[in-house]
Amino acid sequence: MYSDFFGFSEKPFTITPNPRFIYLSGNHREAFGRLVYGVDNSAGFIVMTGEIGTGKTTVLRTLLTRLDPGKYSSALIFNPCVSGEQLLANICREFNTHETGQPDDSNLDQLNRFLLEQHTAGRIVVLVIDEAQNLAPDVLEQLRMISNLETEQHKLIQIILAGQPELNDVLGRHDLRQLNQRVAVRCQLTPMDFRDTGEYISHRLKVSGCRIPQLFSRGAVRKIYRFSRGTPRLINIVCEQSLVLAWTRENPEITSTIVETAISEAGPGAGHGGITRRLLAWLLSGVGRV
Repeated sequence: MYSDFFGFSEKPFTITPNPRFIYLSGNHREAFGRLVYGVDNSAGFIVMTGEIGTGKTTVLRTLLTRLDPGKYSSALIFNPCVSGEQLLANICREFNTHETGQPDDSNLDQLNRFLLEQHTAGRIVVLVIDEAQNLAPDVLEQLRMISNLETEQHKLIQIILAGQPELNDVLGRHDLRQLNQRVAVRCQLTPMDFRDTGEYISHRLKVSGCRIPQLFSRGAVRKIYRFSRGTPRLINIVCEQSLVLAWTRENPEITSTIVETAISEAGPGAGHGGITRRLLAWLLSGVGRV
């Protein structure tokens, strides 16, 4: 669609978490550094929180892609709405513990054997659980029991819990105080400021192969920031809509007027209908290029 018009090799503002497009603002860089520190220093439990759309999943996936498989064994759980036993089974499946376990072993026995083997081989085991605010208290208690698997000197597994700010409320429950006290590293993702918002947009355009200087005018970036308040997911949504709108108008620059129109058409109650109807009418008129 608009990729050829603007010279992109791929769409720059999809909302799918893609480590290739990650931009580390000051806050995101600090959070990423804390995650790496916690993993490499046997912190045990690490907690990362952030509002919806602030980039938690992208940061997590970036961390996992940068872990050397020769030094780390990692797994990502992104459907935590399960029982404690189901979660344990999922963890075992992600780590393929059945390959070295015995048929009659319980999931916990399989996991313990796997962790010991990884420790002997000099590898660090990292378990990441996304959307952890949805974990039931008994499931979190199961995770605490898993964290008890350790040697005299080292934790055998590093557990990262990532979720919305409500995760802190869950961990603050009186019956989970033992787990909460074991959290050695905490970090919080916050929205970006205006400067980082502009650099975020420029970074994603550059990664996508854009060769048009200042494709988004400063006024356009300002309106995007006011709308999104620096939240990456909202930035992506309005940038995507603005590119589509500019393409339908054959406008090589994203102006503040285009952004304002895109925001109004994609706002509450409008959805993507306005732009979609405009796009279809433009294509059916015979003047569109795909």
